[in-house]
Amino acid sequence: MFSSDEAQQLDYESETETPRLRGRSGSRGPSSGRANMVVPESELEQQLSVKAAATIYGRFVELFETKTPAPSLLLEKSAEDLRAVGLSKQKAGYMHNIATFAQQNDLEKIDWNTYTDEEIIIFLTQIKGVGVWTVQMILMFTLQRPDVLPTADLGIQQAIQQLYAVEETGKALIAKMKEIAAPWSPYQTTASQYLWRWKDQ
Repeated sequence: MFSSDEAQQLDYESETETPRLRGRSGSRGPSSGRANMVVPESELEQQLSVKAAATIYGRFVELFETKTPAPSLLLEKSAEDLRAVGLSKQKAGYMHNIATFAQQNDLEKIDWNTYTDEEIIIFLTQIKGVGVWTVQMILMFTLQRPDVLPTADLGIQQAIQQLYAVEETGKALIAKMKEIAAPWSPYQTTASQYLWRWKDQ
């Protein structure tokens, strides 16, 4: 599809326009290395359409009167409170799991710049209900890591399968995706954003 040099050019182009990337509009630029309760927004989006996720997230923000509720504030709300904004019983439980983990590990004080992408994935997927996809979205859109290929994202999987006539499934598909995307490094995040754009067209 494109080489590392071409991906770098796309990275420049994406800074000079405002592409619609599956409804995501995270700001670009260097991350501070800290993320205030970064997990819930990605968790809310999981397995939902862009429209449904946006609706539920809007209600979530109204409930807490902030986009980044502190763990203590999140734990003050009952499962019924969270279900009232549109969360499933299971996902409401996951939100409490996230908040508890955040408190126990001082999540808000962590300098994520001291950790690799893989270390962050391993660390955060300890939380029940937080999978690889959720953490990959955090890496891309909250921590703004430049070289993330979201192998767990269905849209990215389908785009690569269609563009490269990939027939593999399961673990073999993930391995093939990484092989195809290797030349895009260190700009796999930007390349992935263009794959989403292509898939949406």
